[in-house]
Amino acid sequence: MDYSIESLSLDKLQSDCLLVGLYENQQLSPLATELDKLSLGLLSRLISRGDIKGKNAETLLINNVGLDNIQRIVLVGFGSAGKVTRKLYRKALAAAIKTVKDSKVKAATAALLDITVENADSQWQARQIVEVFQDGVYLYATTKKIDDKVALQQLSIYADASQTSLAQTGLQQGIAIASGVELAKQLADLPGNICTPTYLADQALQLAAQHDKLSCEILEESDMQALGMGAFLSVSRGSRQPAKLISLFYQGDEASVKPIVLIGKGLTFDAGGISLKPGLGMDEMKYDMCGGASVLGLLRMATLLNLKLNIVGLVPSSENLPDGDANKPGDILYSMAGKTIEVLNTDAEGRLILCDTMTYAKKFNPDVVIDMATLTGACIVALGRVPSGLFGNDDKLCSDLLSAGDTACDSLWRMPIWEEYLEQLKSNFADLANIGGPDGGSITAACFLSKFAEDFRWAHLDIAGTAWRSGANKGATGRPVPVISQYLLDRAAG
Repeated sequence: MDYSIESLSLDKLQSDCLLVGLYENQQLSPLATELDKLSLGLLSRLISRGDIKGKNAETLLINNVGLDNIQRIVLVGFGSAGKVTRKLYRKALAAAIKTVKDSKVKAATAALLDITVENADSQWQARQIVEVFQDGVYLYATTKKIDDKVALQQLSIYADASQTSLAQTGLQQGIAIASGVELAKQLADLPGNICTPTYLADQALQLAAQHDKLSCEILEESDMQALGMGAFLSVSRGSRQPAKLISLFYQGDEASVKPIVLIGKGLTFDAGGISLKPGLGMDEMKYDMCGGASVLGLLRMATLLNLKLNIVGLVPSSENLPDGDANKPGDILYSMAGKTIEVLNTDAEGRLILCDTMTYAKKFNPDVVIDMATLTGACIVALGRVPSGLFGNDDKLCSDLLSAGDTACDSLWRMPIWEEYLEQLKSNFADLANIGGPDGGSITAACFLSKFAEDFRWAHLDIAGTAWRSGANKGATGRPVPVISQYLLDRAAG
């Protein structure tokens, strides 16, 4: 979809569909008040007869406007004036895009920067309009014929002279972040028979070819064998698809500046191996590569905004399937770090490919390392599907990520990795067991990873509950691209 900033006065503006705001006390926003005068009190009449109250996410489509330059109006409710939070603003935007989509218009104008949002300016608002609207028009069509395609192709954001500069910045940020989210969703929604480790590696190579500051290197199984990545390679033994370690390098700053290393779990399908998962819902294990897809999306975002940062993106990619050569419970693995690992459950494979990749990340002398992984169902039990779980060994890094999550409305919740939990990972036969029992599963998984992050500042995002939706709206969400994008924007600005 095409996005732009519009600054013409409302009486001169040409729009197929104009969106304006309304508060719960039936108070029109400043631009809605101006539009009401232009339409000779049309909005006031509709409000007075109770057609819309202004509750958050309430909308009203008005087709018969009576103006030559504006064909339709959508009134968007934002709730109580003075109490519109950032999340409530986004919730109202999501309702607005649904109404616009249902109206089948091809172009619309969002005059919603005049809504007062707590701790937000017009830059943030413009960015959210783009992000939410692009998310709203997303359709998966790679393997499915779509007859009822989204008609909306153009969206302009109305900004007055005092807002134009900030709105333009927000627009560009929104386009870049939305593009990264969309790439992550497109890759994650693909079935496992198409999106294999080789396919994911090819997509990374294609992404790198599009940008001068981005390069890509693919490590094959023979390369990983030479490096001693026994934990990683043990996972791919049950698959006919060769594992890949994808490395993306973005240089937006001087070569001497330490990079931010982003690691994304890239299990393109996870059946659990010999410790086979239940059949119900196993189709959703194509989403076990959402962390890896997010890394590709984040590198796309960074290149589109030309961020002054150095970023290394690492995506360990494999399948985890049962086979005569697959990992068995009781096997002992030799990791690249030299630590031995007893496999007690072959379905705890994500930490095996991540731990070797984290050891590999040390060669880049990172400033920080952030991994994102659909790692544990236990995280869903602990936190549900609202925040992603955040673990880390550095308070400043974790604080920065929490702040970025608040700004991006892509919430994180910090969890402990106390030494007491490491007791659950003790093994009679190896340095570590790969699971710690039924208690605190997301925490013991993070504790396992922490043993491979002792030489750098590190944070781990468990996105098992947030990377995709189940049920009737099944599909990838693109999280945590927004929160990590905000973190990168904050770093580039700092």
